[in-house]
Amino acid sequence: MEHVLYVSYLAEVIGSALDLNTHLIRAIAMGHDLGHAPFGHSGEHVLNELIQQYDTKFSFQHELHSLRVVDLLAEHNGKSGLNLSFEVRDGIVSHCGEQYDEFVLRPEREKTEKDLINTEAGTSMPVTLEGCLVRLCDRIAYVGRDIEDAERSNLLSFAELPMELRAALGENNSAIVNTLVQDVIANSRGKDMIALSTETGSALKELTEINVTRIYNATKVRRFEREAANIIEGLFEYFFELTRTMPQNRFDENSQKFFEFYSQHPQFTDSPVRKIVDYIAGMTDSYARRVFSSIYQL
Repeated sequence: MEHVLYVSYLAEVIGSALDLNTHLIRAIAMGHDLGHAPFGHSGEHVLNELIQQYDTKFSFQHELHSLRVVDLLAEHNGKSGLNLSFEVRDGIVSHCGEQYDEFVLRPEREKTEKDLINTEAGTSMPVTLEGCLVRLCDRIAYVGRDIEDAERSNLLSFAELPMELRAALGENNSAIVNTLVQDVIANSRGKDMIALSTETGSALKELTEINVTRIYNATKVRRFEREAANIIEGLFEYFFELTRTMPQNRFDENSQKFFEFYSQHPQFTDSPVRKIVDYIAGMTDSYARRVFSSIYQL
């Protein structure tokens, strides 16, 4: 949630300077990560692998699941779905930019409704400048914050960054964010694109690559990923077995909550696997741990 609020704040600051629609920016930013599974990208990968073992008719990508949340799983006034505009929904499903050298974002204004469902991670630009801005701010928000977290785990510090990189971006997260925000404003004002300068964009790419090597691929992080995989797999296997046996005498809290969700699922014809994935994906990290511990009496 903290990351989502930070993305929204940064995008609204830049959007105000560029005279963009800050209401649209806020709506996209607040919804862009609703589809994340427990444990972030680690949980996402595990869920997708489990799906392929049981049901190859769909896959799990958090941006597509975010769209599923706002279109189907969330309720408003007793009805399924939030009835959001095409522009908001497109911004949510198109927010994920996985290319580290992506620092000039031009809206794909010809997109239609069918393009939303067919979106693959990172391959389609948003239809609006506001969506493009949220997509870039998603990276701006985490690149320095991740180093702050890494310092606490003795993985990487700002002082270890190359001198040229610190000169280009800044000596700490606040300075880096300020550099990136000012650069986006300067290079996007009055243009039909959201962009960083070539120099600053290249520096952001270099910093992101350092984070990948020193943080995301670190042994400590890999241990976390193994823990996440163990929990997600354990939950999936437990709930899948429940759907196969449909026990009538199981009155423990975990079974009750699952069957309540399962029986009231808004898409009655969906497969058991899809409903299980929807249920697990709606958990927080702490709740997933708690349910796992309760099930397996740890």
